[in-house]
Amino acid sequence: MMKISKIEYYLPQQVLTNHDLESLFPEWSSERIQEKVGISQRHISSDNETVLDMAVQSSEKIFETYDRDKVDFILFCTQSPEYFLPTTACILQDRLGLRKNIGAIDFNLGCSGFVYGLAFAKGLISAGIAKSILLVTSETYTKHIHPEDKGNRSIFGDASASAIVEKAEGAHDYQFCLGTDGSGAENLIVKKGAFKKDFELNPDHEFSAENIYMNGPEIFNFTIANIPGLVKETLEVNGMTMDDIDHFVFHQANSFMLNYLRKKTKIPAEKFYIDMETTGNTVSATIPIALKNMMDKGMLKTGDKVLMAGFGVGYSWGATIMEI
Repeated sequence: MMKISKIEYYLPQQVLTNHDLESLFPEWSSERIQEKVGISQRHISSDNETVLDMAVQSSEKIFETYDRDKVDFILFCTQSPEYFLPTTACILQDRLGLRKNIGAIDFNLGCSGFVYGLAFAKGLISAGIAKSILLVTSETYTKHIHPEDKGNRSIFGDASASAIVEKAEGAHDYQFCLGTDGSGAENLIVKKGAFKKDFELNPDHEFSAENIYMNGPEIFNFTIANIPGLVKETLEVNGMTMDDIDHFVFHQANSFMLNYLRKKTKIPAEKFYIDMETTGNTVSATIPIALKNMMDKGMLKTGDKVLMAGFGVGYSWGATIMEI
């Protein structure tokens, strides 16, 4: 049905280490941050570096070995678009020098974005609309973080990942499980910046409306309440069991949450991949970055089955299975 032919990613040059955070917030030690979230450093986009700039970088790596003229659709996942209009995907087409007779669209999703992008790609391929899709996930959450927000500064990093999703004759047709619960929207939000500007700020809220706000405990509760069931449902709709899966790659939120999820879902530790120590939580780019690193480390072999699950802001969640 379809396959992921290539994955590349780009990380900004500026790095924020735990030692940097310790110097800013002396009450926190670098070891404590590492132990709590499993991150030692994260990459931060420069002041004039945007999701489009990063997308160009990760995509050009793809085209070092892949014919750009084969691409006939761009799916661009970001919550930090270049402009409200025009569509960032359209500008990316021009910046990359791709053909003009292709489709291009942005979609606004966070941590579930890569899985949703694969679902959209499957639909385009199934409908005969596209055969080769450039799926880009690019995010600059750090631009929304208040300088004094030590919690979010310790978690989030910026990155862009680009993947080629192609039609593949004879490939197994794995099914997707997707979910949405908009009642949790207020628990991870940037309230100002779009067209809805007239709202009341909580007088006790110490940050401005341009800053990202995350209710960590509620995000944790949402994840624990929904993701074990998502894994079970994804296995069931594909007629598979836990034993049939070789690797589980979840959105890399933080190591504490992931380890809790793994134990609750009863996934063997040797099958569960955690990879965020040097990148942090890069939102929609975490899963493709993890997959690329697994490939580079020789952890994936032909025939391996990988269950991918993304979850977070929205609330939004999604999962599917991919065969290497």
